[in-house]
Parts: sequence; structure tokens; C-alpha cells
Amino acid sequence: MSELEEAVPLFDAADGRALAEAALRSITASTSRARGDDFLRILVRDLAHALDVTYVIAGRVITLDDGDEGIRTLAVWAGQDYLPNMEYSLRHTPCQDVTDQCMCFHASGIQADYPEDTLLVDMKAESYIGMPMIDTEGKTLGILSAIDTKPISEDKRLLALSLLSIFAARCAAELQHQEREQQLEAKVQRRTEALLAAQATLVEQEKMVALGTLVAGVAHEVNTPIGVAVTAASTMTSYAEDLFKCVSGERVSRSELLVTVQRLREGAQLIERNLARAADLIGNFKQLAVDQGSQHESEVRLREHALSVVSAHGPELRKVGITVEVDIAADLRTRLDTGRWSQVLSNLLMNAAKHGYPDGGPGKVTLAAHMALEGGAYWLLLEFADDGIGLTQEVRERLFEPFFTTKRGQGGSGLGMHIVYTIVHQMGGQVAVAPSAPGTGCRLRLRLPVRSAKP
Repeated sequence: MSELEEAVPLFDAADGRALAEAALRSITASTSRARGDDFLRILVRDLAHALDVTYVIAGRVITLDDGDEGIRTLAVWAGQDYLPNMEYSLRHTPCQDVTDQCMCFHASGIQADYPEDTLLVDMKAESYIGMPMIDTEGKTLGILSAIDTKPISEDKRLLALSLLSIFAARCAAELQHQEREQQLEAKVQRRTEALLAAQATLVEQEKMVALGTLVAGVAHEVNTPIGVAVTAASTMTSYAEDLFKCVSGERVSRSELLVTVQRLREGAQLIERNLARAADLIGNFKQLAVDQGSQHESEVRLREHALSVVSAHGPELRKVGITVEVDIAADLRTRLDTGRWSQVLSNLLMNAAKHGYPDGGPGKVTLAAHMALEGGAYWLLLEFADDGIGLTQEVRERLFEPFFTTKRGQGGSGLGMHIVYTIVHQMGGQVAVAPSAPGTGCRLRLRLPVRSAKP
């Protein structure tokens, strides 16, 4: 219990000033560390005790659903406890006069003065003192009012006006601070949403750039076997004409026939091998494109899937002299989201090609995976390693940050490894940089939960 609750509220003019100062000190002390709703609740309680009134209300001016101005209470003290907050119209109430930025005082007969205010009847109000909360721009933010079920004496009026005027100003400052916080939070929210939208757009752009690079590489790679097949087909046409001349002549040389047939056979085999190579490249690219566009789980043969991703990226990897060793058992399979898993492997390979060997290869990338039983569940453990230039301490610490890149201004977006991190965590796993000495390459360890694993 505060000293105000223990103090005798009735006083004469001689000690009125001393009591006002004591009340001011006590309320200031009790509310000094409070903010927001806590401040308002403590304030209305202590003001009611200091003024010896039944009700003290702190409320904010609002616009009601019907368009009229009203009050939404922020804290209401009612003699022994707090009342639930409520909303009411300002029409035909003394609070309406207060919101016009004038002090409102009714020593008695408040119900008769405002006969249409049913709330006063419910409160059995007899007297009323109200003070507006005015912000630094002169706008009325709310009201602070004291209401009692008995008349208010002239001496108590002076004390009430002093305390209400002081703390109405403090309440206005608190409400203005809350408004500014809400505006700042809304601004931060809008900017956060805009940043997330921009980041999502950049991620999609990064995927499109990666896909474009892949398409260009595969197209270039496919041109070679198709070009060989076209050349061989043209040569076979010439051999066929030689064969026709040979068998159309008066004399047929067995040796010439055998040589021509052998050439035709070699040409056909050359065409077959190169078209098969082109078909494999197109098939791997098609599978990778379909995988990255899908978002469903299916059973995956991990080695076969990894080899198809490596094959699809073959042109880019060979361009920088990188070979890839896939150390995964042929019978290792599990259920995974193949689309997202393909994206992870693609980004790892392209990150190694772009950053691991800035001066070109030769280089070697190793992709190893196995299942491990931990805590009664199977996990896919994958290690991705290259023998490139490795990572500095700064790059190691910031590798998965969005937009962090060592190729700024050289086409690097800084999203490749962030996408890996995001996808792996979306799949319920973890990814981390494994310890390695400077200049000894980069090693990444991934850990993914799997279902229906068959190690």
C-alpha cells in the first residue's frame, strides 16, 4: 500500500499545498519506472487514492464504427479494482467538453447536467473533473477524468486540477510515444516485407541465371556429338555412293566391297555413339530441370541422381578443369524432395567452380554420402569437398549470409550458398563448414533427416 492509501484525504486550505506536494511526489515515484499500460493502470489507481474519489479514467480519443468520436478507455479504477476497458460515444457527455481542450469541473449534480449520459447513471456519479491530454502539436489525444459518487469540495477541486493537469501532460507524452513506436514498427514491418520480397525476387533471379548457364553449357556440349554425327552421316552418304558404283560396275572387287562396308559400319557406330551421348546429356538436363521445378518427395538412388546432376553441369566444370568423384554406394537410396536436393547439389558444384579455382584448375571435387543411425532415426550425411584455394576466416564465418560474395562486381550475387543453407534447413537438416587449413580446399558437411531409409 502506497503512502497515498494510508494518508487521510480530507484536508483544510492550510495543509492543502503540503498534501498536493506529497501526492505529486508519491505518484511520480510509483509511475517513474512504468511505461505504457502499466503506467496508466498505476496512475489511475494512485490518483483515485490521492483524490479520494471512486473512479479515475484514462482514455484515448477514437473514431467509432458509426463515424462518431468516442473514447476507448486505457485504464479504469473503480473504487476497489480495475474495470474492463470499454468504448463509448462522446455525445452528450462531459468528456466531450474535455476533448474540446477545456478543463471540465462539476462539483455536484453531474447526472442532471448530462441527462443522456447513461454511463454516469450506471456509475451513480455525482461529481466530475476532466482534463484533456494534448500532444506537442496541440492535438487532443485523450482524457483523464476523476468521477465520484459524492460532491467534490472546493479545496479538493484545487488538488484535483493540479494533479490532473500535471499527469494529463505525462499521459499525452506516453500516448504520443506509443503512437511513434507503432508508426516505427509499421514502417519497419513494411520495409521488412519489401526486403523479403526483394530477396525472394533475387533468389528467383539467381536460379534463372544458374539455369541459363546450365542451358548454355548443355547446348554447347550437345553440339559436339551432334556435329560429329552429322559429319559421319555426310561421309556415309559418300561411302554409299562408292558402294553403289562398286556393285554397278561390270566387275565387283571383293576387297573394295569389304573396305566400303567397313567404313559404313564405322560411320554408323560413330553416329550411334554420339547420338547416344547427346541423348544422355539432354536426358540429364531434362531430369535436372524437372527436379528443380518439383516440390514433392520421391525415392532417390543417390549415386545415380548425383551423377546426373554432375553430368548436366559437365560443360561448366570442364571449362575450369574440375573433375568430380562421386563416392556413394550404388544401392544407397532414400526418400527426398528431389527438386530441392538437385538445387543444393547444383549450387555446391557451381560455387566450387566459381570460387574454389579463381585461376582455373585442374581441380578435384569429391561428393561422398552415407546413412547413419542416430537416435533411432536414419540421417543422410553428405560431405562436399574441393581442393581449391579454401576459405579465409571471414568467408568461413559469413559463407551462408545472404548477399555475401567475394565476387562483388564480377557477377556474384551472394545468394548461392544462402540458398543451400535455406533449403537444407527447410528440409529439417543442417549444413556447416568443416575445419580445414588455409589453402587446402573447402569442406562442407550436410546432415538431412530421411524416411524409409535403406542403407
